[in-house]
Amino acid sequence: MNSNLKEEDPILTTSAAARMLGVATSTVQLWMESGAIDSWKTPGGHRRTRESHIRALMNKVGGHDAGAGGRRVLSAPLDPEFLPTPDAAFPVGPDEAARLAALAGSGLIDSPAEERFDRIVRLASMATDSPIALISLLTSRRQWFKARVGLGPQQTPREWAFCSHAILQDQPFVIEDAAADERFSGNPLVLADPHIRFYAGVPLREPGGQAMGTLCVIDREPRKLRSTELQALLDLAEIAATEIARSDK
Repeated sequence: MNSNLKEEDPILTTSAAARMLGVATSTVQLWMESGAIDSWKTPGGHRRTRESHIRALMNKVGGHDAGAGGRRVLSAPLDPEFLPTPDAAFPVGPDEAARLAALAGSGLIDSPAEERFDRIVRLASMATDSPIALISLLTSRRQWFKARVGLGPQQTPREWAFCSHAILQDQPFVIEDAAADERFSGNPLVLADPHIRFYAGVPLREPGGQAMGTLCVIDREPRKLRSTELQALLDLAEIAATEIARSDK
């Protein structure tokens, strides 16, 4: 490439490419490392690409999904668990492909238990007087619990996840009586163990804005959260999101 073409085709960092594509930097890093985006490593170990590569991806139709603001983003060749499910039996947002890629890039799914997350769910349970508290992460197939208090199973099918609704919200998602809510009254988690009646979940977003899952609390009786309990849940969710961001570095 001659000097004039180089000037017209700038070199982009992963962050700059992420801004163009409307996805998280971690997502672009994952796509570069998988070869889905042409890139190279600098002597310092940082990934770089050309603006022309990113614009080509944005202009293609095949192999893309609509991202934030109607922009096109690439669906990288990932494990099927991190690819959107066609005709999903649960609610999904328009950026589900980018959300799943960011989740894959975090490396959190199926990772060992960590005290920094276990501490958060213990505090959430105590602060809201709830028997169950979870840090739930959502792949396309399952709801996997990075940390949990008061619940035995490590995961449930994605179709059962209250958190699928919660991650689409900008505010806490609260169900005061699941048995009286037509969206959840037939849910196996309501009809059988753990017999969910009350649920409150706060989305956990990584730095690019993608909701990886939730911090949620659950009770077996219908109830409401007091304002102080809700604020505690919001504060702990912010701490959990910060810890998730640290995992992505």
